[in-house]
Amino acid sequence: MNKINNPQRATWDTLLKRPTQSVSEIEDTVNAIFEEVKMEGDPILKKYTEKFDGISLGELTVSNAEIATAKELVSQELQNAIALAKQNITAFHKAQLGETIAVTTAIGVHCWQEKRPIQKVGLYIPGGTAPLFSTILMLAVPAMIAGCKEVVLCSPPASDGSIHPAILYTADLCGITKIYKVGGIQAIAGMTFGTETIPKVYKIFGPGNQYVTVAKQLATKHGVAIDMPAGPSELLVVADNSANAAFVASDLLSQAEHGVDSQVLLVSTSKELIEAVEDEVARQLSVLPRKEIAEKAIENSKLIYVADAATAVELINEYGPEHYIICVENEDFFISNIENAGSVFIGNYTPESAGDYASGTNHTLPTNGYAKQYSGVNLDSFMKSMTFQKISKEGIRNIGEAIEVMAEAEGLQAHKNAVSLRLKSLSDT
Repeated sequence: MNKINNPQRATWDTLLKRPTQSVSEIEDTVNAIFEEVKMEGDPILKKYTEKFDGISLGELTVSNAEIATAKELVSQELQNAIALAKQNITAFHKAQLGETIAVTTAIGVHCWQEKRPIQKVGLYIPGGTAPLFSTILMLAVPAMIAGCKEVVLCSPPASDGSIHPAILYTADLCGITKIYKVGGIQAIAGMTFGTETIPKVYKIFGPGNQYVTVAKQLATKHGVAIDMPAGPSELLVVADNSANAAFVASDLLSQAEHGVDSQVLLVSTSKELIEAVEDEVARQLSVLPRKEIAEKAIENSKLIYVADAATAVELINEYGPEHYIICVENEDFFISNIENAGSVFIGNYTPESAGDYASGTNHTLPTNGYAKQYSGVNLDSFMKSMTFQKISKEGIRNIGEAIEVMAEAEGLQAHKNAVSLRLKSLSDT
């Protein structure tokens, strides 16, 4: 890992740069595939599935028989683990259900807000080297709690045309009935425009590689909302001498093994801890099954020494990590001063893996600095707020004149007339 000692603020932009391509480097490819899918539908989905996934598919839809077979291939131990995770994720997201907000803003003027589910949502579930069936729980559970009427799931097939059994098992457990063997840019395009097989959705959720991330961003140009620009995974740990170096190293590697474009950072006020963590990373990395992937991610990762806690938290907020682990003696300082982070993990016994799987919080989080503007996925991500108002005769008398004055000042006479006619009708009775 790259070690940096007391970096000057002028260098922070370069120091904290993610190892990702820009939208401009990818969007030509995305736009070309989008246009083809829009014009020709399913045949293009199959064309790119064969090109990128190495399999020629006759049917894109996962059959009931495939789901039944998948159930038999998932061990009871894994089924139990998924059930526990689902239980905790359900509890955390159900707690986010809010009551209707109602206010009488003036006598006779009643306003309230109610939430309604987004009717049609699409879930993108990465497959490839890491079939993220846990992401189904993170997306499908709140979608079902919110009451979304149509939930579509797309995931790339393996070279034999199958979807990983745990993905199919978890999707079925969560009540998803529309599952398609499509991944990458073509999956996002399919859900954006709709094809003969895949329904068009109103909002797309889920993480992916850089191409999927850019595809989601460009989908917004075609009237489809997205959860956030969630790209390659990242993690930042802040730690001092109170931290366990082996634990810190394991957390860094847990994200590094996601993909070669992942990034992990350690920020510390202790040079001794940095040295110990570096040794632990090397030791633990040597025995990882995904060693080659993690090694490449580690090349993009950094061990940063800073002189004091104030500088550390300033640098962390500038980075805006997706995952943020706090392992310091004065954890309250870092908790109260964090402004930009997707999800925060506190203490030596709170690994980021807990949030990935079973603590109950959502693991679909903003990356690439978007934690400065975006929240992670939550129940409200699957809902929209609608406002209502009902005004009585007394109410329009109370606020009508103010509306008239404001409308006239903006030069909108018809707006004023809509009130004036009502006020006149009341004065005539």
